[in-house]
Amino acid sequence: MRITRVLGAALLALGLAAGPAAADSSPSPSASDDGKAPSRAGTSFRTATEIEQGQQATASGSTGDYLYWSFPADAGQRPTVKATVKLPRTHGAQTWQIDVYDGLRRRQSCQYGSATRTAGQGAASVELACVLRTVRAWSEPWANDPLPGTYYIRLTVVDLGAADLGLPVSAEVRADSEDIGGAAAVDGSLAKPLVPGIAVKSEAEQDGAKSAVLSSIEPDDGWSSGWWTDRWVWTAVGGLLAALAGIGGYALTRGSGRPSRVPPNV
Repeated sequence: MRITRVLGAALLALGLAAGPAAADSSPSPSASDDGKAPSRAGTSFRTATEIEQGQQATASGSTGDYLYWSFPADAGQRPTVKATVKLPRTHGAQTWQIDVYDGLRRRQSCQYGSATRTAGQGAASVELACVLRTVRAWSEPWANDPLPGTYYIRLTVVDLGAADLGLPVSAEVRADSEDIGGAAAVDGSLAKPLVPGIAVKSEAEQDGAKSAVLSSIEPDDGWSSGWWTDRWVWTAVGGLLAALAGIGGYALTRGSGRPSRVPPNV
């Protein structure tokens, strides 16, 4: 019975810990879908249109234009950027490309997806996708790992005939993230997320002045910088299971505790 109680307590602790971990691994909600979606795009990094994760933005432009958007991504998230370009009825073959840059304007490579695709002659649209690597809370200065902060999306055509230059097009862009959780946790965090102007704002707040930040978007629950992950839960559960295993092993090996019967003297 004692061993049964020990195992029951271990399974109960494991079930309680699995709840937060399962919640962390679910995709982030699309909380901003109810709001008014942006209907334009910027023409440079500084004028990039801000969008929230889960929000679909639209824009109109011409072939040859550079279209820019920006969105926030925090530690432990794996962003996915998708874009759909609607083309005019008559056109030649065109190759479109979507690029994603971090807050330091370093181009981030795509783990999965087709970031560059060619639309054949007369095609109605072309769809692009880029799944980034998981955002890390901290990284070496020489590394090119994605870090928490603002991310920029750039959409443009990279190959087309001269006759198609300047034709009107429309684009739809959406950024989502999957929460990876403790599997991507690292020992360390940034002092501030890579948001343009945030350092200037921090100095101004210390001086009691007000300063505008070039990017005002941030995750719904704020910047975590990776201080909490479900790795803490699993570490605690592992220690608890080890302690329970030690108690169970001791209970099995110590015996009944009664003294052995001494045979009577002959």
